[in-house]
Amino acid sequence: MNPVVKRLGRVDYEPTFQAMQEFTAGRTSETPDELWIVEHPPVYTLGQAGKPEHILEEVGIPIVQIDRGGQVTYHGPGQVVIYLLLDLQRLKIKVRELVTAIEQGVIDFLAAHGVAAVRRDGAPGVYVGDAKIAALGLKIKNGCSYHGLSLNVDMDLYPFTAINPCGYAGLKVTQTRDLGIPLTAHEAGEQLSLHLLKQLETQHG
Repeated sequence: MNPVVKRLGRVDYEPTFQAMQEFTAGRTSETPDELWIVEHPPVYTLGQAGKPEHILEEVGIPIVQIDRGGQVTYHGPGQVVIYLLLDLQRLKIKVRELVTAIEQGVIDFLAAHGVAAVRRDGAPGVYVGDAKIAALGLKIKNGCSYHGLSLNVDMDLYPFTAINPCGYAGLKVTQTRDLGIPLTAHEAGEQLSLHLLKQLETQHG
């Protein structure tokens, strides 16, 4: 059963977060998996064990405490966010395998555009050189995942300077536009979702 891909456009963070929780709480063994492709207005999200001191200065962007793993990250226009609402038990995928599949999906997407990217041990996400291009955070509840990943496409990167991204002081961030990939967030989301679906198929297969 292939996941249903939903394109929700630009939506506020908090109602989307709430909708993910409600979807996961209400799903049964028959509920199809879903991928939600979205953009968000500017927001910082702070993971479950997130330390407020990783927010270095107040720049007028709201901060939302959420239930994924990881520290603080930034979401904003020009960044594609893909939420993965998956029944891992039904897919017979372990959390570690899901993280690997997501990272590989991003790596393959970038490779298709001639950009070499890597993962780092102990620091989930995808990096080009020493700069982070995609962040990843998941919550697993009753064997089902929600939250997902964000890919920087064509955005104002300034808000990242007001935080230690993902808890790493001085971590550089980059985006596809600055690497010569001429895609909008919408186009990047369409292409990236195909790579993610292929990876999930591979892991499941």
